[in-house]
Amino acid sequence: MGSQLVQIIVLAGVALFLVLRLRNVLGTRDGFEPTTKSTPPAKKAKRKFEVIDGGGEDRDISDHIDVDSDVGRALSSMKKTEPAFSVTEFTKGARQAYEMILMGFENGDQDLLKQYLSADVFKTFAQVIVDRADKGLVVDATFIGVSNVTIKGARFDDSTNEAEITMKFIGELTSVVRDSHGEIVEGDATAVKRQTDIWTFARTMGGDNPNWLLVGTGA
Repeated sequence: MGSQLVQIIVLAGVALFLVLRLRNVLGTRDGFEPTTKSTPPAKKAKRKFEVIDGGGEDRDISDHIDVDSDVGRALSSMKKTEPAFSVTEFTKGARQAYEMILMGFENGDQDLLKQYLSADVFKTFAQVIVDRADKGLVVDATFIGVSNVTIKGARFDDSTNEAEITMKFIGELTSVVRDSHGEIVEGDATAVKRQTDIWTFARTMGGDNPNWLLVGTGA
């Protein structure tokens, strides 16, 4: 019995020794293990994208025109009436419409032109197309591209929600006019012609019809 007691005391001493050794190596854990502090990332400067009501600069407008100009204020009124309206997207759409309308006119495609022109403008375009056909003339044109698109004006009527935006296009194309025998009577098939057009588009903001119509042309 005495020898067993001695063995128990010896084992208890060894266990206590091991516990103390582990405590010195690992340390104690009171609560949660402290986490390594990291430097928070620098805050990014806020871009001024507040649209209309926020009081900040609306980049969707300022990227194209002075927001404090009459044109800028008109565009801002359009966005108040129709928050989903985007000046940038409108500009992209106007570029595409310019090519379609221009080539529709050159090719005499009256069905296409009806979709994009007001009644008055369509009447003028259609008359030219009919006159060409009566004379046996055919236009052979190739559209190359638009080198520049800029906003030149804008108007918004708060009482009717009618909006107008005037765009300046600089387009490049080749164009010749051929007679009924296929002979060139005007133009040069190899010469790239640059032309400037001032077009005005209109629609009622906030309405069910999202389509803008060409209501005026100039150069």
